[in-house]
Amino acid sequence: MLHGILILAGVALTVFLLFQVLPGDPVALLAGQRSDVATRAAIAADLGLDQPVPVQLAGYLNDVSPVGVHPRDSAGVARYGGVTLLPLGDERAVVLKKPYLRRSFQSNKDVLDILLDHFDGTLWLALAAMLLAAVLGIGFGIVAALRAHTWVDRTLLTVSVLGISVPSFVAAILIAMTFGFYWSHWTGLSLTGQLFETDPFTAESHVVWRNLLLPALALGVRPLAVIVQLTRSSMLDVLSQDFVRTARAKGLSKPRTVWHHALQNALNPVVTAVSGWLASLMAGAFFIEYIFNWKGLGTVTLRAVENLDFPVVMGATLFVAFLFVVINIAVDVLYAVLDPRVKLS
Repeated sequence: MLHGILILAGVALTVFLLFQVLPGDPVALLAGQRSDVATRAAIAADLGLDQPVPVQLAGYLNDVSPVGVHPRDSAGVARYGGVTLLPLGDERAVVLKKPYLRRSFQSNKDVLDILLDHFDGTLWLALAAMLLAAVLGIGFGIVAALRAHTWVDRTLLTVSVLGISVPSFVAAILIAMTFGFYWSHWTGLSLTGQLFETDPFTAESHVVWRNLLLPALALGVRPLAVIVQLTRSSMLDVLSQDFVRTARAKGLSKPRTVWHHALQNALNPVVTAVSGWLASLMAGAFFIEYIFNWKGLGTVTLRAVENLDFPVVMGATLFVAFLFVVINIAVDVLYAVLDPRVKLS
């Protein structure tokens, strides 16, 4: 957890310094091309952009941190909320609060609210891709291990190597054009579509699961290929162990030996890989969402990049980094639960 805090602090520092050197004037973006000098100066003062870079950095870290020093007046409470931990005179206090990721230059909405509005789309996409990759990957990996060194094994390994080699956005374009355009009259799938669609006549929202299939398949190609090879390697290692041979010698059938003895021991590294891939898929979904016009973190972030909406891009980067840290900590705990040899101290 301490490492996670240090990682988030490093990400916040890196993101802030990166956007200091990128081209683009947020004041001109907000004020417009025909604004006067006084208007631009007022906007810069309101955003704190007229301060030296070290002062801006301190203010940004103070805003995004869950513990910060903030005004005690009504304006400060309304912006940051939270619980006062330690009063610092009549005007300021140390406050425990939710991170404040600033406001969007384009819409003037709270960045955290924007990200949370689009988070469910990315989460559903990542979970669907991970479920698809895990189920198919473990199944194909078991088949490859049980048919080792046969044409079935060689075919699955060749296809998995291709799956690892092809970038996700290239796979997404090929899958979208093949199943969503050329073969759409057979598959019934389209290039674009959302998980939740609203009926124009009744204004009721309903789930359209078929819209999730192509983006999830495109996003899950690489983890699927990795899980196939990892499952195969782990299964081959476990099947050669003494306890498996002992189980077979005691008269247990091959299916029972595989499912009740070998597979349980072989899945530990696979579960760790599956859990670790979830955070990577949420980050890798950005370009997949853009290709399929999927409403999620990727779409809103890439549009913010195009519009030089720096607070949204910075907030999205920190948000994804936070997800990485939380999921990695959860994976460590899960691994200790699955493997009794690993202890949490």
